[in-house]
Amino acid sequence: MTNTLINRMITSAAALMLACGTIQAQSMIGKNQMKLDNDLLTPEALWAMGRIGAPSASPDGKQIVYQVSYYSVEKNKSHTMLFLIGSDGKNPKQLTTSAENESDATWIEQGRKIAYLNNGQLWKMNPDGTGRQQLTQSKLDIEGYEFSPDGKKVVLIKSIAYHGTIKENPKDLPLATGRLITDMNYRHWDHYVESIAHPFLADVTDSQVSEGKDIMEGEPFESPVAPFGGSEQIAWSPDSKTIAYTSRKKEGIQYAISTDTDIYLYHVESGRTDNLCKPSGYSGPDVDATKTMLNQQVNHQAGDLNVGYDVNPKFSPDGKYIAWQSMMRDGYESDRNRLCVYNLSSGEKKYVTESFDSNVDDFCWNIDSKTLYFIGCWHACVNMYQTDLSGKVRQLTDGWYDYGSLQMLGNSKKVLATRHSMSHPDDLFVVTPGKKEKASEVVQITDENKHIFDQLEMGKLQQRWVKTTDGKEELVWLILPPHFDATKKYPTLLYCEGGPQSPVSQFWSYRWNFQIMAAHGYVIVAPNRRGLPGFGSEWNEAISGDWTGQCMDDYLSAIDDACTLPFVDKDRLGCVGASFGGFSVFYLAGHHNKRFKAFIAHDGAFNLESMYTDTEEAWFSNWEYDDAFWNKDMTDRAKKTYANSPHRSVDKWDTPILVIHGEMDYRINANQGMGAFNAARMRGIPAELLLFPDENHWVLKPQNGVLWQRTFFNWLDKWLKH
Repeated sequence: MTNTLINRMITSAAALMLACGTIQAQSMIGKNQMKLDNDLLTPEALWAMGRIGAPSASPDGKQIVYQVSYYSVEKNKSHTMLFLIGSDGKNPKQLTTSAENESDATWIEQGRKIAYLNNGQLWKMNPDGTGRQQLTQSKLDIEGYEFSPDGKKVVLIKSIAYHGTIKENPKDLPLATGRLITDMNYRHWDHYVESIAHPFLADVTDSQVSEGKDIMEGEPFESPVAPFGGSEQIAWSPDSKTIAYTSRKKEGIQYAISTDTDIYLYHVESGRTDNLCKPSGYSGPDVDATKTMLNQQVNHQAGDLNVGYDVNPKFSPDGKYIAWQSMMRDGYESDRNRLCVYNLSSGEKKYVTESFDSNVDDFCWNIDSKTLYFIGCWHACVNMYQTDLSGKVRQLTDGWYDYGSLQMLGNSKKVLATRHSMSHPDDLFVVTPGKKEKASEVVQITDENKHIFDQLEMGKLQQRWVKTTDGKEELVWLILPPHFDATKKYPTLLYCEGGPQSPVSQFWSYRWNFQIMAAHGYVIVAPNRRGLPGFGSEWNEAISGDWTGQCMDDYLSAIDDACTLPFVDKDRLGCVGASFGGFSVFYLAGHHNKRFKAFIAHDGAFNLESMYTDTEEAWFSNWEYDDAFWNKDMTDRAKKTYANSPHRSVDKWDTPILVIHGEMDYRINANQGMGAFNAARMRGIPAELLLFPDENHWVLKPQNGVLWQRTFFNWLDKWLKH
């Protein structure tokens, strides 16, 4: 990094800090100018960091509007603000001037205005933050939007009332709290399904936006798709005549057992809707999905019928093609995410990332409409790649970090991206893709948390390739404590990843943060065990139907290898993890052969028979367990799965365990965590249960987040440091 760039970023950061200081004087939650007592990362420092997101480049590529969320532990809330910066990293400007949350900004009117959301309504303003004007007076909150390229219309995402699986209570019982449930999918992620998102097509004038017409009116289906879908699941054609959107057009049990979302094309003038993933009149393998999925008799290999997860459509700039991320098999959430390109004139589909044996995590079209840029994980790092329409893939960036999103920098040939690592949260970068063998140029343009990181000493990372019990090579990250002394022995933590098929890449987390664990004096061992993407499909799929086999051996291979290092204290080992990682902790608690002195499991599955019918997304347990537990002729893989459920080995538990769970977690219900804690105490094993009545599969509230961190380290310190 050049001195000029460093000085520029320091100047930019100072300007932003000064601006935010003014806001704080107005009792707003802005940039936290905390001074640390020492150079070690703390929970309070984590929550003081600004979190960058949703960048949008101006049409000429010269400016970028983006949002930053700031958190107040004292107020137990956050505030999202908008900022503007030049694509060269110069001239930063704060646009938000009130205590209202402002988010999801984008450029409209050929770059003359910026649209954004404020308090559930759509607004616009000048690029310098002046001339603010409310465009909608919608009765329903606007959750996302997409303007047509000609600026005459906009798609508004709103949630409408839905009573498909939960019946509406009688009008004369307005205080009744009961819910009459008639089918599955009555609750999802962290809420009861009493509303669904729909796209509304609205007219745009200079001064207002209409209420809009529901383009899925009368359809009991959602778009975008819950729980995480947003406006990225909707796209306009360049000529503003068609809208592509993502939907899983199923209800009840059909919805609960299927991942089959499709890409639909809505014609604005006629109102006709086409399904791009299945031909008209198709009645293929997903029609009788209930019997198929419940008994797992058919492994869908439907090719271009797209019976899996199809999301995030994007038109090519010339309007000839539409691309989207596509999974092949229904019911398999971790199937390889391929990049599908659809020819709008011929109807031909082509998968253009077949030579990249991992997932496409995000993508964008190049302005030439002949190439696409995408990001994907390989060997535990998420880098940027290029593919052409024939499927020739080329890597563009390299290094120990993860790119998180990408888009073209306006009409330039450059790419705007977010990037993070295990040692640093997201910032904005501009990438100039290299041609042929020439390296790409990567320039950092924001340094949102420089004022905090300047006060911190971060732990160093090491990468090891470890021999597994079946003779394969496993990539393992080691994170060392700050001020590491190789002559000392450190307590060490084995980190168990969730998913079960999420990579242990260069991710940055505000809860499962390796640097804060290292700052507490622990060496972290983070293996990319069997069942993780980035090492080929065979490695990734080895875990399905085999949760307690090779992947558990891989965990133990990683920690046993670490114990050969002179600075690892093999008598002070801990084991921690969440979700599938929590399941892993529960299982290893009965199969670790005295390796560990302390366990921590967050939101983990404990009793797989109970989990099979507890989870709201039944397709997950259908695929992963291979069969229902009540089937007398269940498959051998299913028999092994249920026989090795962690609750069946509690008689072998012998080590203190902390269990954490959110009661609004409907993916892995809280009864799983409570059952594990109760079992430990009934066995006489030291145990604690940290229960959050108001959190889901994650911990999102600031004070809960700090409590989580303090409880986590108090438990580890108690058993590994005393």
